[in-house]
Amino acid sequence: MTATQRQLEPGIPVQHPRHGTGRVVVDLGATIIVRFGGTVEQVLASEVAETPSLYSAIRQNLPADPTDVLLRAQALAIGSVNDQWGVFSRSRVQLLPHQLWVCRKVSQEWPFRWLIADDVGLGKTIECGLVLMPLIASGRVRRLLILAPAKLVPQWQFRLKDMFDIRLQRYVAEADTERGDFWATASMVVASFHTLRDDRRGARQRLLDADPWDLVIVDEAHHLSVDERAGETLAYSLVSELQNRAKINSLLFFTGTPHRGKDFGFFGLMRLVRPDLFDPEADRFEQLVHLPKVMIRNNKATVTDLQGQRLFTPVTVHSREYGYSDAETRFYRTLSEFILDGRAYAATLDGRAQTARMLVLITLQKLAASSIAAIRSALRKRRSMLAELVRRSEGVASVALPDEGQATLDDLAEAEEALPVSAAVLLMADEIRRLDELIALSDEIISETKIERLLEMISTEFAADEPVLLFTEYKATQTLVINALHRRFGFGSAAFINGDERLDGVQQASGRVTVISQPRERAADAFNAGKVRFLVSTEAGGEGIDLQERCAILVHADMPWNPMRLHQRVGRLSRYGQKRPVSVYILRNPETVEARIWDLLNAKLERIQLALSSVMEEEEDISLLVVGMTGSSLFNELFAGAEGLSKDGLTSWFDQSTATLGGRDVVETVRELLGGVSRFDFQRVGKDLPKVDLPDLEKFFTLAVSRHGRRVFRRDDGLEVKAPDDWRARSYAVREKYEGLVFDRSLRGKNVASRVLGVGHVLFDLALEEARTNPVSFACLSGLQQPLLIVTVEDEVTGTGALVHRLVFGVRENGDKLEVLRDWELLQVLNTLSPGSAPSDAQEEREDIGPTIERLKKSFDADLSVYAPALHRPVSWSEMLLLSGKY
Repeated sequence: MTATQRQLEPGIPVQHPRHGTGRVVVDLGATIIVRFGGTVEQVLASEVAETPSLYSAIRQNLPADPTDVLLRAQALAIGSVNDQWGVFSRSRVQLLPHQLWVCRKVSQEWPFRWLIADDVGLGKTIECGLVLMPLIASGRVRRLLILAPAKLVPQWQFRLKDMFDIRLQRYVAEADTERGDFWATASMVVASFHTLRDDRRGARQRLLDADPWDLVIVDEAHHLSVDERAGETLAYSLVSELQNRAKINSLLFFTGTPHRGKDFGFFGLMRLVRPDLFDPEADRFEQLVHLPKVMIRNNKATVTDLQGQRLFTPVTVHSREYGYSDAETRFYRTLSEFILDGRAYAATLDGRAQTARMLVLITLQKLAASSIAAIRSALRKRRSMLAELVRRSEGVASVALPDEGQATLDDLAEAEEALPVSAAVLLMADEIRRLDELIALSDEIISETKIERLLEMISTEFAADEPVLLFTEYKATQTLVINALHRRFGFGSAAFINGDERLDGVQQASGRVTVISQPRERAADAFNAGKVRFLVSTEAGGEGIDLQERCAILVHADMPWNPMRLHQRVGRLSRYGQKRPVSVYILRNPETVEARIWDLLNAKLERIQLALSSVMEEEEDISLLVVGMTGSSLFNELFAGAEGLSKDGLTSWFDQSTATLGGRDVVETVRELLGGVSRFDFQRVGKDLPKVDLPDLEKFFTLAVSRHGRRVFRRDDGLEVKAPDDWRARSYAVREKYEGLVFDRSLRGKNVASRVLGVGHVLFDLALEEARTNPVSFACLSGLQQPLLIVTVEDEVTGTGALVHRLVFGVRENGDKLEVLRDWELLQVLNTLSPGSAPSDAQEEREDIGPTIERLKKSFDADLSVYAPALHRPVSWSEMLLLSGKY
């Protein structure tokens, strides 16, 4: 009946063509104020149709079709579970408790603003997808902007499509012109903040002028840095200006190292997240208390599976030593003298002249620590350059590396490798003669003992088919390792990843030397599929590439000076999905300065870890945070400045140079960060985690299809079904026939995302909406022993921004005790039931149902706030009643 036929009492359920199902707040006659979920609307009475309530249906003895009742009960439970946890999203990866918890934590209100600082390898893309899917499905997010470093943009686009079927449009500068404004048509975008910071073509301004974004996500958010003296990076100012122009509704940051050593920069980053709570100029202690509201950090030491078992085992590190040959010893001794003389010469200069020369010298030391091949290449190219340009470069040239706050680790390594060739400054008066001497000594070295030790280790310690991931810092060393592996284990046995996806000097089986190109995704796929045994990567493989499918062995073919790079490397294998303990191998010559510095540095970090572990409640490896707060300048100073020191003097010099590393301020800051953020705790929230997954949806879907007279056929590759005509009429996106449908996240292969059924698939969503809005409330079902009351709980307070405004529970008596089933437990029970039929004398048999409902609901309401603690003022409604066969 329509609402105009009689006065509607508050709480009466009604249906509206636009707003859906709601409950009457007050009937004003011509209009009615109705609550629809978390919003209140005043609508025309003529547009509202009263939905029979449970009480009216029982009072009039109007049991519904048992199939319809079971379907609606399942739909209510499914919606309640997924709204809170996202567990029924069609992600093609197994969901973990901490990821579900992050989804629920972030999605408790709208708009939201969070910084997620999880360890590397805990699945930030999955967390992002879980948050996104219900927001996109509900229409909350129609305009989405994801910002990331340039080299990670393709990865975001691919993974969200592959895992969640979320299709992003990649920003390409060529597509963005004044006439063809990219931002006027694009609504779901992934872009590089490095690309957008360049406004020569007006791209930045067009973005700032574009329509507001429902949600902005920033990956590697530490690139958004601000300094008291240097000011804001361009990436920071871009997001800041979007914020100032009110172009951002919700915001989500991801970074493993939010604090980079300076409180001003950290609180400046947090100001972007919540300008109402954080200010780099304000008192740090007053602001730290707000961290749990905005920052989440989970670590590998504490994350678990659904049974509470730890997912990650500690990484085992092995050292493999080698010694220099006589020829190598002569070369490195002469190079050390060259470096010391160059530093002495630089010390006589002032300002930019001194800085330029010291930067080149440090870079030469780094290249030499990587391999003789790397330093030989740099020396030859530098000698050739100086021979032509020395007379024109008597003045001070501008010599610089990319800003580490804005460049990726691979960008820095590539710039370092090129620096000696591009820096046209003399390191000393007779540099060309000294270079000739070094080049001649390097040419005497036919093979490098480190590479020989590497090949020996692989041959004797690893199984013949064991996949191995190797990392080098520079491309010259990468070429050296690739060629050595090919000669020993067969040409074509190794693939590579680097920044520009090309490698010079690669030897072919014919002996010809050539340049080869290889996209990083193709190299990773070949390695993961077992088509190649070895993958040799520069730091370009340290971010955005998953290599844990087959490989559990990592070899550092060289040791970079910045420990941050080591963490990034290990994170490619020590991540979710790794089924074996990860072993890391380090090649080291104990007689080198670098090896001795690493020994001292590791010992120092272990002492810091011990100090922090004694005051932290939870076990956690904090070295990444400590290193991230330190910055690369200290490590450059350590490794470069130790050159020429005796063994006895090295330790005292190191202690003096690292006095601030892990000092009281650092320890206190890390403790405050880790102690004050939100984090997943299985012991505390594990009991609330839903123990259901996609297979638990199959009974609902099969029943929903059969209701329309369609059959679901089980084939070898999945389910086959013809879509009901009613569903096809409601959506043009529904195909006539579907094949190979699965409720299985493990489905792999290309273009299979549309085959995974779950919330977000058009076919399943239509079934869910049809069942949920069907105004049925009670029937008899086979399999029940006692009446089961289904109760919905809503927040009486509206306008809170909550994304979850309705929870569903099952209530029944178990002996003389009340048993309350959470939504996922209710779904499990419903999946055991079958449609039944009511006896003909149902009216007399049901006379005691009214008191049963009142008794169950009264007992449930007694602890209502316990069952729905997230709601401000919870109010409950008796929604449905499922009866056993005896009724």
